[in-house]
Amino acid sequence: MTVPMRRLVVALTVCCALLVGATANGSSQTATRDTTHAAVLVAATPSPTTTAERQKFAKTRFVLNAGLAAGAAYQWIVKPARHGKFKKGAHGRKTTLVKAALAGAFAYNRLKAAVRNAKGDPGLARALAPLTVGIAALKDLPAKLHRGDASSDKAANSYNDIINQVKDAGKSQGAVVHNKVPTTSQLITGAKS
Repeated sequence: MTVPMRRLVVALTVCCALLVGATANGSSQTATRDTTHAAVLVAATPSPTTTAERQKFAKTRFVLNAGLAAGAAYQWIVKPARHGKFKKGAHGRKTTLVKAALAGAFAYNRLKAAVRNAKGDPGLARALAPLTVGIAALKDLPAKLHRGDASSDKAANSYNDIINQVKDAGKSQGAVVHNKVPTTSQLITGAKS
């Protein structure tokens, strides 16, 4: 026999042995298998979390979402505005505007998610309550960036101000937010969700 043929025969023999061994214990193991299957189903069902765990996870999710919003706004809105990349005639302005629009939508989306997360922690919810109007106002700012005049600098500063206020509110409640720059693919998919 050749080597590939021997391997085929050995594999077939092992498969048959496993199949016969598995079916040989048929009726005596049925009750045990059913009990084991039921135990696995019970273990797989999620259990509700306690209030303390919900608050802890709320702060964690808040920090993550606010950090992503802060990173996106700083990287693709605030920094280019400081370098004058939104001004008419600036080199790479169209690319910068597209990235800023995506970053603006992404930051707005993540800030709304951070506010939803903050509702799980009473202290964070109270700290962020005055900022919801400012966060809602960010929705229209990407259009203002397109003008390329002083209003685009104001728009970039508005993003920066709101982000800093959200970071300060989190810090006051023990949820320190650090900028986390999202990847381009996160920007694209995060702005849609």
